[in-house]
Amino acid sequence: MTRLPIPRLGSDPGAPFPPVHRALAEPDGLLAFGGDLSPTRLLNAYRAGVFPWYSTGQPILWWSPDPRLVFRTDRVHLSRRFRRTLRASTWTVRADTAFEAVLEACATVPRPGQDGTWITAEMAQAYAQLHRLGHAHCVEVHAGARLVGGIYGIAIGRMFFGESMFSAESGGSKVALAALAARLRAWGFPLLDAQVENPHLCSLGAERMPREDFIAAIAALVDLPSPTGTWREAFGELPAASLA
Repeated sequence: MTRLPIPRLGSDPGAPFPPVHRALAEPDGLLAFGGDLSPTRLLNAYRAGVFPWYSTGQPILWWSPDPRLVFRTDRVHLSRRFRRTLRASTWTVRADTAFEAVLEACATVPRPGQDGTWITAEMAQAYAQLHRLGHAHCVEVHAGARLVGGIYGIAIGRMFFGESMFSAESGGSKVALAALAARLRAWGFPLLDAQVENPHLCSLGAERMPREDFIAAIAALVDLPSPTGTWREAFGELPAASLA
């Protein structure tokens, strides 16, 4: 097996990550491999602007791309056509009432041009544990008893690190994203990390941020006090039509 030209993480989950400026330019942002997905390691990673992303059969790979894709929580864009459709929607949006269902859907709902999933069983177990510890959260879009869209990620201080979203019906993930951004904005979260650029996210208002600027921004945000209370209660139930 060819040795990866990046450092291997040791057994101490509390050890610092390598400086992100040492990440490879190709593939963009590959910083380190190995280690584990313990809560301590994962939270340290996000605080450092690093996230895990790998497929079954690979070692755990840790990334910090440059530029970083982010949403300003006051600039998520829904097209006029979609907003017109949304005005008649009977969907409702809630938070943290179906985390594992959202996680499973993100791993299994087919996406155009994508074969398989990066959300391995090991990853799913790790984020479910972070949810039980109060660090990982989801926003769900419901059509009656059916889950039609959702998004999940990690909240630290006043920073939200998005991990994945899905649509079981057209527009489900857009509604989840817009609802999440609206609540985050109200709670004093200016940024939502979207990690890696893709055309769909850019069409919704995501923008590139130089990695140096991203690291500086999150260094301040993750140390701010988190909102009090549970996400489920603070989020409440939001009619999707109110986002139009």
